[in-house]
Amino acid sequence: MSDKHPVVAITGSSGAGTTSVMRTFEQIFRREQLTAAFIEGDSFHRFDRMGMKEEMAKAFTDHNHTFSHFGPEANLFEELEDLFRTYGESGHGRVRKYLHDEAEAAPYGQEPGTFTPWEDLPAETDLLFYEGLHGAVVTEKVDIARHADLLIGVVPVINLEWTQKLHRDKSKRGYSTEAITETILRRMHDYVNYMCPQFSKTHVNFQRVPVVDTSNPFIARTIPSQDESMLVIRFANPRGIDFPYLLSMLHDSFMSRPNTIVCPGGKMDLAMQLIFTPMLWRLIERRDRAR
Repeated sequence: MSDKHPVVAITGSSGAGTTSVMRTFEQIFRREQLTAAFIEGDSFHRFDRMGMKEEMAKAFTDHNHTFSHFGPEANLFEELEDLFRTYGESGHGRVRKYLHDEAEAAPYGQEPGTFTPWEDLPAETDLLFYEGLHGAVVTEKVDIARHADLLIGVVPVINLEWTQKLHRDKSKRGYSTEAITETILRRMHDYVNYMCPQFSKTHVNFQRVPVVDTSNPFIARTIPSQDESMLVIRFANPRGIDFPYLLSMLHDSFMSRPNTIVCPGGKMDLAMQLIFTPMLWRLIERRDRAR
């Protein structure tokens, strides 16, 4: 953790909705005139798209059926921890971009599915903002969570997460249901060991729970909308949280536990604005005092 150079991290698995949360934070940063160094978790994968396919084929030949993007073998955990630590100490660090598609790759003259060269972060940023799979990972070798000043988990219930992944990978990547199902099964070991434990390290968790039937996500025709969901917001430390104010602003919400608010899913953006704006104020005030 750092007083002078705050680190904010959103962590959640593929298809969990972390990108939507990132857009909300972009609005907050713009309104509060904060300059963030944005870090995409995909840039800390160990292999590019072709390299990952080769490693997957090798793992299959070696009867390793748990190799996945969720685990340490496919990621640069040490380098990510070093970035968090270095930024917290100095406000500097080195990053690269993963180019997902033609639109992202074209300005760099590279192929989609490749990485740009490593380069220095922009100078004079107010905070580092990470969005990806591993913002709170702790293993025998690394403890990334301890370097973050604000950790946020985005966690749909598992059937909703699978439904979102199935629809995204079919529509945007052209994968078959069988191929996506195989990926889900292969990732399960790493999901249990490297994804789930992170949500015990986060300061705030947002979990979307559908109120429509998602019993069989593999045949679901549509993704439940936010208005067809409830949002469970859990605070690891409720001290200092103005629950009466939040309840008054988030209509039709209630407390299910002393540290947990439940509100309509359509109020997710408003809830994040209300909760995280004062948290960011405190981080920046602490930074200004430290400097």
